[in-house]
Amino acid sequence: MTSVPVTAQLAGKAAARRAGRRGGRGLGVARRPGARTYVVLTLVLLVSLYPLYYSFLLASADAPYIAQHPLPGLIPQGRFLENVRRVLESGIPFWKALANSTFVSAVSAVSVVFFATLAGFAFSKLRFRGKRGLLVVVVATMALPSQLGVIPLFIVMARLGWSGHLIAVIVPALVSAFGVFWMTQYLDAALPSELIDAARVDGASLARTFWSVALPTARPAAAMLALFNFIGHWTSFFWPFIILDPRNPVLPTALQTLQASYFKDYSLVMAGVIMTTIPLLLLFVVAGKQLVAGIMAGAVKG
Repeated sequence: MTSVPVTAQLAGKAAARRAGRRGGRGLGVARRPGARTYVVLTLVLLVSLYPLYYSFLLASADAPYIAQHPLPGLIPQGRFLENVRRVLESGIPFWKALANSTFVSAVSAVSVVFFATLAGFAFSKLRFRGKRGLLVVVVATMALPSQLGVIPLFIVMARLGWSGHLIAVIVPALVSAFGVFWMTQYLDAALPSELIDAARVDGASLARTFWSVALPTARPAAAMLALFNFIGHWTSFFWPFIILDPRNPVLPTALQTLQASYFKDYSLVMAGVIMTTIPLLLLFVVAGKQLVAGIMAGAVKG
């Protein structure tokens, strides 16, 4: 098929403009989405946002109203700020839990991106014996449930004296098998071997080649991996609940304490849930445009 720029070269700019106004039909150019597409996307957006809005409706009500109306109306009751104040005064270390979750999620996301990109570069572009077998072993670890390693991991952390400290949550999350597989596949397709050969001809060391060639190329995939890992550790509950001290919690374990103390007051619990979700929404607002731009740049580059 012939694109619009090629049409401009062959038939002139007027023909190219007419082809563009026709939406590029038959010329390999994507057509503008119609009204049906926007309606479907709007419905998907509303269905996706309803659980969050339902939580906000519960967080803006009180216990008697929720008892009388298990399915609240679509209009908030106006008690959200009051319930937020009650969460902060409930005795749980909310601000400490917020700081702990931010620190653990950020450190884990940066570490996973760095080590996974390093391993992905080695598996995709370096030649050494047994690399395919090692990659298969790494991928095979994803088939094992993480719950199977909880007891030996807890014993190791207790013997190291890390039980109850954030380091016991951070160290097991420094690298992930999925991250290694993700970056291996991306670099294998997006990083030409000619660039590595050119860097070696210019006298760059292996570390310099990774830092100046592989890492910038992996930026779109690294952004996605960082975001997924940040969200995963932000919402992680199982291992932090086992290993951390209740006086040194992360947000999910702090909310569990709130639910245990006020198991019938769903307005209080949902207010805590909304307070936990707001930082993630702000992250998407701030980083969403850069993330999409990075993905599109990587697609064009590939």
